Amino acid sequence: MHNQSKSDSYAAAGVDITAGYKAVELMKKHIARTMVNGKADDIGGFGGLFALDLSGYKNPVLVSGTDGCGTKVKLAILMDKHDTIGIDAVAMCVNDIICAGAKPLFFLDYIACGKNYPEKIADIVGGVAEGCVQSGAELIGGETAEHPGMMPSEDYDLAGYAVGIVDKEKILDNTKMKEGDVVIALASSGVHSNGFSLVRKVFDIDNNPPALYEAKEELGGKSVAETLLVPTKIYVKSILALLEKVDVKGISHITGGGFYENIPRSIPKGLTAKIDKSAVKVLPIFDMIAKTGNIPERDMYNTYNMGVGMSVVVPADQVETALSILTANGEDAYVIGEIIKGDDGVVLC
Repeated sequence: MHNQSKSDSYAAAGVDITAGYKAVELMKKHIARTMVNGKADDIGGFGGLFALDLSGYKNPVLVSGTDGCGTKVKLAILMDKHDTIGIDAVAMCVNDIICAGAKPLFFLDYIACGKNYPEKIADIVGGVAEGCVQSGAELIGGETAEHPGMMPSEDYDLAGYAVGIVDKEKILDNTKMKEGDVVIALASSGVHSNGFSLVRKVFDIDNNPPALYEAKEELGGKSVAETLLVPTKIYVKSILALLEKVDVKGISHITGGGFYENIPRSIPKGLTAKIDKSAVKVLPIFDMIAKTGNIPERDMYNTYNMGVGMSVVVPADQVETALSILTANGEDAYVIGEIIKGDDGVVLC
């Protein structure tokens, strides 16, 4: 395959097209794990194919999301560990579209690199494939672009695009939210993929200090670097299970902007989410960030998830059912607040 495609002139300019072909071959075994409607041999065409099954849908609506991993990629590069960052790319997209109640269908990735090292690209795509498996999405295509001169040869950036589906009548409608509804937290796995520009400054990551790799008792014996690189948790399957049994009023994916920016996005005008800070199970890494960087508490809650990767609003009489379903699906779920009257969107008390 592609045995006639070779350009010495292009290679001399910094782009090895044969490396791209090798990367595609190496990644096919990962892509195959995600396939339901297709096959990995289809990868390499000009468009990603997906057979859309509309049975069971009355008025289907496609929901899309796109995002990247931010400067968390810098840490993956420093640690030379590339097999989990792809999970982050998928998570940032599918966790967004599930907030509308949409089931992910397929995903495409985009990798820009200074130099195409096929084994490294395959590792990155292996992480993407794992994220797709966790969310039930098919990895139907993507792009790897070699950009010599734009970035150092060891550097890369990663982004993705997801599409999901939901019946129009089942799109989450926060107009049904009312005073007395309850806010449930779904625990995060760590910092996830937001606020890493501040994290890098706090821990001097760009200078790669040795302390970054020292085991820390307060982090359960892991180093700061290991803890920060833990991939973003994917909540798709647990939320889909919840939606089948509970009248969910609103969902927020706690990403960049923390509590103050993201929780109000699912709260209608005239209502406010009153969050009990003492109920939040703040992860040790956030205490370390705040202490090391001397960061005010409000800035922490306005930048990071603080241990809450997603919040869900449900009726008060369905709280126990919701907690039972989420726990059965592997979530550390607990109540952190209630809905009250007001126009603040969110208040932390």
